[in-house]
Amino acid sequence: MTENKMGIMPVPKLILNISLPMMVSMLVMALYNIVDSAFVAQYSDKALTAISLAFPIQNLMIAVGIGTSVGVNALLSTRLGKKDFEAVDKAASNGIFLAVCNFVAFFILGLFVLRPYLASQTTDEEIIEYGMQYLNVVVFASFALFQVVMQDKILQSTGLTKYTMISQASGAVCNCILDPLLIFGIGPFKGLGMTGAAVATVIGQFLSMGISLYCNVKKNHEVRFKWKSFRPEWETIKQIYAVAIPTILLNSVTSITTYAMNLILRTFSMVAVTLYGVYFKINSILFMPVFGLNNGLVPIIAYNYGAGKKERIVQTIKTGMLYGVIMMAVGCLVFELFPAQLLALYNADAQMLEIGIPALRIIASSFVGAGIAITLSSVFQAFSSAVYSMIVSFARQLVVLLPAAWLLAQTNVVRNVWFAFPIAEVASVTLSVIFMIVVWKKKMKSA
Repeated sequence: MTENKMGIMPVPKLILNISLPMMVSMLVMALYNIVDSAFVAQYSDKALTAISLAFPIQNLMIAVGIGTSVGVNALLSTRLGKKDFEAVDKAASNGIFLAVCNFVAFFILGLFVLRPYLASQTTDEEIIEYGMQYLNVVVFASFALFQVVMQDKILQSTGLTKYTMISQASGAVCNCILDPLLIFGIGPFKGLGMTGAAVATVIGQFLSMGISLYCNVKKNHEVRFKWKSFRPEWETIKQIYAVAIPTILLNSVTSITTYAMNLILRTFSMVAVTLYGVYFKINSILFMPVFGLNNGLVPIIAYNYGAGKKERIVQTIKTGMLYGVIMMAVGCLVFELFPAQLLALYNADAQMLEIGIPALRIIASSFVGAGIAITLSSVFQAFSSAVYSMIVSFARQLVVLLPAAWLLAQTNVVRNVWFAFPIAEVASVTLSVIFMIVVWKKKMKSA
């Protein structure tokens, strides 16, 4: 078998070749989230608040799905670099099995926690009901969510990222088309309100899953799924979770932070809580493509680490860092110059604009630092040292961000709370650089 392009293609071209389809697909997903919430905002202000309260649960599912698939991605790419194709097949098959396990776990969890979770954040029964309508669908029908994330990561591991772009874009377009039809009841469709928004999301996920599965079976010639003879291999699963568990915890901490921030902001007003949810939707325009860029770095670094090509690893890190910082700097300018226009996407009233314009401008000052930290996090994952990413994320959000936000909230001025974000990013970048030095000395000494 000929050398995979990750070992021979010029690095700047390779990064764009691998990452650009992922960036496009994740940008499409970000735009779909914006469109999704924009339609919900037109349906009801309280429905938009319910979406904000539901976000930590959705994020937790995504965190577990992506974290597990990142573990598969890193292991599969490393084994591919070593030309151990039987081990590659085992990593992929066990990854599919773990995605099924994730769905079962959340299905069971959802039976008990959804209503108490929503009720802990608001006493408004209308908001709680909207939240239940939405979460009942996206949680109990999340099989496709976990599978499409895993299928896409397997495609990314072998460099076939153009298919992930097709998969994600197809699902997102389907969702955007169905949203107004199912929410408002246009034409032959019955208006389902919040349930309609959730159903549109799930249908889009199943479409994406079908496309990704087809591409892996028919187009991915470096991975073979042995369905009939499959048995869980615990040694492979152990290696997957060596990377996956820290990555899951890393991504899950955002759910904890969002829930805690909702409780802090609730002391000011539910408008502040809604704004925080809206901010996450808006910042996805910027952050999702950057995550796509850096997801592309993981298989490149892992492959060349497995192949012992140090110079290509160095060039990949430097080039990826440059691209990420440039993108975040552009995003910072957009947030600083056009905050009102961004909030207008959600029918922001005068009260939300009063709170939101300074909030977006203050938080945007942390974007460039976030670009550096995100890039280094992908390096840790590629070197199977994702525990450092977990430590950085925990320190940033639990040790710095939340305490700072709580202390600033004691001033009784909501504007001050947003300064917790740039404060936390300084800590994040500092720790990331320190851990990068440690990982480099440890890993590259034997490369």
